[in-house]
Amino acid sequence: MNEGDRDGTRTTPLPFRAAVDALRSARLRPQIEVEPTPAPKRLAPFAYALEATVVDGEQELADGRLVLLHDPAGHDAWRGTFRLVTLIRAELEPEMAVDPLLPDVCWSWLTGALQARGLTYGEPSGTVTRASSHYFGGLSARPAASQIEIRASWTPREGLGGAPDTGAHLAAWCDLLAQVAGLPPAGPGDASVVTLPQRRGPQSR
Repeated sequence: MNEGDRDGTRTTPLPFRAAVDALRSARLRPQIEVEPTPAPKRLAPFAYALEATVVDGEQELADGRLVLLHDPAGHDAWRGTFRLVTLIRAELEPEMAVDPLLPDVCWSWLTGALQARGLTYGEPSGTVTRASSHYFGGLSARPAASQIEIRASWTPREGLGGAPDTGAHLAAWCDLLAQVAGLPPAGPGDASVVTLPQRRGPQSR
């Protein structure tokens, strides 16, 4: 966490402390391993970051990073004082990577995950990128690999005390991470969710 009160130059605002506490105390599905990671120092006066991995046994299905930014003075582009920024990556079956609707579907998973949790947010933006790797020569024994990458950010609406419900936003983000990884829905209410198929073997990282 970029907390200015550690070096005596500024005091960490209470709304930011509350938002970070909510992230730390959020209850998440067991297949998603979440832990703190160093936050960027130049995007906002205050920042906190988490990284997550979706695991199935010894297989890693997807990984991601979620960063909470806070500028007490507000930010014109955010239209608020908080911003959530994410990067999510997952390996795909090659036939899925050529689906022309895949980027639109992945973006709809993000907005749908937030809406399913009843969250209000603004100024969403981002990119969905797919890439394929084919191996030749000494690497020709490796099968072709395809990857999807989602980069996105949005402004969580602030609640009582000036802090957004970051715990619920983290849960929605984990819902998205699970969808991209191809996990089955977490609850009976999510039965209609379409997920990516499971990959055939453990991925290398």
